Amino acid sequence: MTQRLMLTACLLSAAVFAQAQKVNRNGGDPKLSEYWEPEVKVVAPGKTASDAPADAVVLFNGTDASGWEAKGGGPIKWKVENGAMTVAAGAGEIHTKQGFGDCQLHIEWRTPEVVKGDGQGRGNSGIFLMGKYELQVLDSYNNRTYSNGQAGSIYKQLPPMVNASRGPGEWQTYDVIFTAPAFYPDGNVKTQARITVIHNGVLVQNNMSIWGATQYIGIANYEKHGDKEPIILQDHGNPVSFRNIWIRPL
Repeated sequence: MTQRLMLTACLLSAAVFAQAQKVNRNGGDPKLSEYWEPEVKVVAPGKTASDAPADAVVLFNGTDASGWEAKGGGPIKWKVENGAMTVAAGAGEIHTKQGFGDCQLHIEWRTPEVVKGDGQGRGNSGIFLMGKYELQVLDSYNNRTYSNGQAGSIYKQLPPMVNASRGPGEWQTYDVIFTAPAFYPDGNVKTQARITVIHNGVLVQNNMSIWGATQYIGIANYEKHGDKEPIILQDHGNPVSFRNIWIRPL
């Protein structure tokens, strides 16, 4: 049992016991509801909310893209300059060399300052958790498209609660809490994936259940996969940039 589950179990047990016994707390001993073990692990936070904490895996620091590889293997062909990785149209998606499951992800992205196209053709990319569940990246500033396809959506599934987009050419942030799905041995879904997303400091997905792997056509569905899978950044043909990417496995 993980430390977090142990703490939760202890608190629930104490609450259930107190409720069942209808404890009279007057004159009681407050120490009876305290416990000291296990001690909570110390993690040094970053200097700001955007900086990686001490236990994070830094996936891109502005110059080093060695944690990523092209589809099929080999070095990425995106542009790495001025502290960012930028999609090179036709170069294809990139993915992390390392796999991840439950995680806290911080990623910053920017759509082109010069606006070209509209709808899904304007600053389009995507972040695929476990390579399968897409958090949409799009220039959604004064750019109407289908609601479950705009920035902050789980693509073709869940629209964001609000549109918190900054303007073209401005850096934007996603802070994501992701819980991986679990499967029975026969491949059936035991628990769905869940996601919370904060876009530019605004909550846009609140512990939502993901319907399945992202599909462009048709309904999303689950297929059994590993406990840890790479993160994919999409090449949709638009020069979208990414920077300051870090992740905390949970």
